[in-house]
Amino acid sequence: MDIRLIAIDIDGTLLNEKNELAQPTIDAITAARKKGIKIVLCTGRPLSGVQPYLDKLQISGSDEFAITFNGAMAQTLDGNVMVNHTITYDDFLETEMLSRKLNVNYQVETTDSIYTTNRDTNPYGIAESFLVRLPIKFRSPEEIPRNLVMSKAMFVDFPENISRAKKLLPDKLKKNMYVVQTEPFFIEMMNKQASKGKTLRELADQLNLTKDNVMALGDQGNDLTMVDYAGLGVAMGNAIDEVKNAAQFITKPNTEDGVAFAINKYVNK
Repeated sequence: MDIRLIAIDIDGTLLNEKNELAQPTIDAITAARKKGIKIVLCTGRPLSGVQPYLDKLQISGSDEFAITFNGAMAQTLDGNVMVNHTITYDDFLETEMLSRKLNVNYQVETTDSIYTTNRDTNPYGIAESFLVRLPIKFRSPEEIPRNLVMSKAMFVDFPENISRAKKLLPDKLKKNMYVVQTEPFFIEMMNKQASKGKTLRELADQLNLTKDNVMALGDQGNDLTMVDYAGLGVAMGNAIDEVKNAAQFITKPNTEDGVAFAINKYVNK
């Protein structure tokens, strides 16, 4: 297999149980890059939330790429957008109203801010703001501009509230939008055309690569489409069963440098 691009999820995959980028992982990725292989971090975060790990990996420039907002966007690391699947103002209205019906906190993310329609946010919304390094702003629905470019909408709440809301999601929403639970406290809603797998394929096409040139590593439901797409789909040892079932190889968990183990096995021979 001629692997030329490695797509890597961040949380639960690239990062260990301490949410740290371990040295064995840095070393394996560095060795792969010396072979000319592109490393593409694929995440629900915006580019600002990816930057700390890119810095540690010393990856930058107009010829390097990231997939952000769970596939709503693919861009070069200097900010040029290559793929963009945003949600509409009508999507915002529909999902914001649904959050009221389901009694869960709500927010939308753009490339430079998080907007919440809840005056009293919860710890998970604050943590997301810190994690992705975007300011969080309270706005009433009427104050959200019609021309605001929104990459995704989110229900953000305590796990028990998210579990309850997930069971009540209307079929119409799941038909019209890409809906995925990415954490016990997040449900994310995006353009139907947005997913890590679809955007990874679109990026690969632009780089004149086929799926056989792609290795993808992940652990959660939002990684399933890219693990399924890649010629070599790798599930972390800590992955959910659906991802493991879709993968060609199950590596060690993130607590044991599973990304490094897989890259060294298949690339750094």
